[in-house]
Amino acid sequence: MKFIHTSDWHIGRQFHNISLLEDQRHVLDQLIEHIKEQTVDAVVIAGDIYDRSVPPAAAVALLDNVLEAICIELNTPVILISGNHDSADRLGFAASQLKQSGLHILSDIHKITEAVTLSNSQGQTINFYGIPYNAPEQVRHGFADDKDVDVKNTIHSYDDAHQYLVNKIKSVRSPEHINVLISHCFIDGAEDCESERPLSIGGADRVSFLPLSDFDYVALGHLHSPQHKGEKHIRYSGSLLKYSFSEQKQQKSFTLVEFKHDENKSLKPIATISNLSLNPLRDVRIIEGELENIIEQGKIDPHCDDYIMIRLEDRHAILDAMGKLRQVYPNILHLEKPGIMKTGDNKTPHREQLKRNELEMFRDFFLQVSGNNVSVEQGKAIEEIIQALHTNGEK
Repeated sequence: MKFIHTSDWHIGRQFHNISLLEDQRHVLDQLIEHIKEQTVDAVVIAGDIYDRSVPPAAAVALLDNVLEAICIELNTPVILISGNHDSADRLGFAASQLKQSGLHILSDIHKITEAVTLSNSQGQTINFYGIPYNAPEQVRHGFADDKDVDVKNTIHSYDDAHQYLVNKIKSVRSPEHINVLISHCFIDGAEDCESERPLSIGGADRVSFLPLSDFDYVALGHLHSPQHKGEKHIRYSGSLLKYSFSEQKQQKSFTLVEFKHDENKSLKPIATISNLSLNPLRDVRIIEGELENIIEQGKIDPHCDDYIMIRLEDRHAILDAMGKLRQVYPNILHLEKPGIMKTGDNKTPHREQLKRNELEMFRDFFLQVSGNNVSVEQGKAIEEIIQALHTNGEK
C-alpha cells in the first residue's frame, strides 16, 4: 500500500505581491505525474489547502482542476484535512456527497473517530484518521457533553486539546490494521519558517509528539520545512513551494509512504519513507555582492527569472539600484543594502567617520544625477552643512 503525503499548498498565495498561481500549477502537475509513475493508492493532504479562508476564484478553479485529475481521471482517492489558513466549513461543503468520487474531506472535529478505510488487492487495509486544525476553545465547546472527560477543566492548551482528540481516535482504532493519523499542528521542537502564520503567541501552540508515537504513520501539516520530529514516521512533508526567502536552501518535495513487511515477515507492515523532489518553475534565492558584479552575473545567469532578494555590499549610495538590477533579474522582489551600514572594525563609528561617509554618499549621488563630480567649493559647502546639522541636532 502506497500513498503520497503532502501539505501546505496555500493555493492563491502571493509572494511580495506577486501571484504564485502559475508556480503552484507547475508543481501540482508534477504531483499528478508522480501519482501515475508510483501507482499510489491514495494522496493525503495535511491542511492549508488554500492560503486564506475565502480564496480567490482562480485558486478554487485550480484546486478543482487538480482534484478532478487525481480523483476522476486517475481514480486515486484523496484524503485531506483543513488547516489554520482554511475555513473548515467552506472546505467541508458537500463532503458527504464528494466521498462517492473519492474525495474525502475531514474538516469536522466531531467526526475524527470516523476513519477513511482503504484496501488494496494484496489484502492490506489502512485506516486514515484526520484531526483538522483546531483551537482549545473549539474542543472545550465541541465536546462539552463528554461524560468521560471533564473537558472544561482539563483542556487549557493546544497540547491538551490535541492529546484529547488523539486519545479519542485511539479508543476506536483497530490494532490489526495499519493506522495513519493526519494532523495540522505545531510539534514542539520542530523547525519553523518565516512564511508560517503563528497559531498563538509565545509558543502556546506547541504540542507533544509522544501521543502520536504508536500510530503507524503520522502525516503532519503546518510547518513548511520537510522534517520528522520525535520518530521518523512522524513527519512534515513541507510546503508546496518556498514561500519566504528563509526557505531558500530547502528542497521541497512530496513524501512517498509505502507499507512493506520487513525481512522477518512481521504481522504488521512497516512504513518505508522516501521523498519525491519538486522542480519549481522559479526558485527563491538570495544573491549577495556588489552591484556591478551582480549585474554581470545576471547577464549569464540561466535562472535569471527566479524570485530574487539582493543584498548589496556596495558601501556608497547608488541611484535607482532596483531599476538597474531588474534589467537582468526581472523578478527581484526585495533589496537590502547592508554594505552602506558597514564601518570597518569599529561597531560605533566616531564623528569624523560619520561626516566622511555622509559626504561620500552625497558625492556618489551628485555624480549619478548630474554626471559631474562635486567641486572643491561644493564639497566644502556640503561639509559645512553636515557639520551644522550635527551641531543643531545636539542642542
